[in-house]
Amino acid sequence: MDKGLFEELVGSIKEAGKIKRGQKRPARARRIAAPDVRKIRLKAGLSQSQFARMIHVSAKTLQNWEQKRRRPNGPAIALLKVVDTEPELVLRALHQQRRAA
Repeated sequence: MDKGLFEELVGSIKEAGKIKRGQKRPARARRIAAPDVRKIRLKAGLSQSQFARMIHVSAKTLQNWEQKRRRPNGPAIALLKVVDTEPELVLRALHQQRRAA
């Protein structure tokens, strides 16, 4: 590896450590707004237990998201956005998947 690139990588790692310890603020940060899970579920026309089964999470997890005690992350946010945008498509696709299994 090129010595200059290696030094840059080491500097980035040290900077990340300082940010994690709260010794430095990140140059930029991304905030993804938490989806309104209850609104999305109601738009899909499903009960909590039905919706939780559909997206493969526990009913307790779904309740925590709806009551803002916890926040979905990563793939769950992506799936919720798709359900919010095209609930019929997701319901149809996941229903077919369930029947095939």
